[in-house]
Amino acid sequence: MRALSGLWRWRRNPLCRATDLAEAWVALVALLLIVVAVPVTGCLVGAAAQDSLQRSVRLQQHTRHPVEATVVRELGGALPEADPDTTSARETGSRVLADWTAPDGTPQHGPVLADLKSPHRGDHFRLWTDPHGRITTRPLDSATATTHAVLAGVGAALLAAALIEGGRRLTVWRLVRRRYARWDQAWDRAGPDWGKAGTGS
Repeated sequence: MRALSGLWRWRRNPLCRATDLAEAWVALVALLLIVVAVPVTGCLVGAAAQDSLQRSVRLQQHTRHPVEATVVRELGGALPEADPDTTSARETGSRVLADWTAPDGTPQHGPVLADLKSPHRGDHFRLWTDPHGRITTRPLDSATATTHAVLAGVGAALLAAALIEGGRRLTVWRLVRRRYARWDQAWDRAGPDWGKAGTGS
């Protein structure tokens, strides 16, 4: 902000260096980009994520079906499950051998994770399956998809702001380095005669 106010104060100041003005202009451009480009980026990414996630919600709700399964017997050990979405369920469920009927009518049998604390033979619980009866996870709901889309938009906006600020800092750092290099050159020219009587006369 000091650099921005400097644009007005330095516009006719004879002590103003070209790098001072350049630094102020870089700050102004960065501020305008943050005010305009960052929200636009966040909105565009959020809208694209929302569209994609809502399509995924519709597809999952169309292809995943709840079915009622019946416990045959309780099993010990860990369920061979590669899906990370079931990790939280694994902590509260029980591994059982169960029977269920697929949406296409075929009978299914196998080890599953039941949301029962103390399963007994004949207990019923709900499973999510694909149309052929293969076990899958619960479909994504619309509210969760919207939350993910908002987070994606916010993340994209923060990333854009960080990139703009990083570019501004890098540009200012290069301007300062150039300024110091010019000072070193001026000092090298004046240094040998500095402090001698009659210098400059």
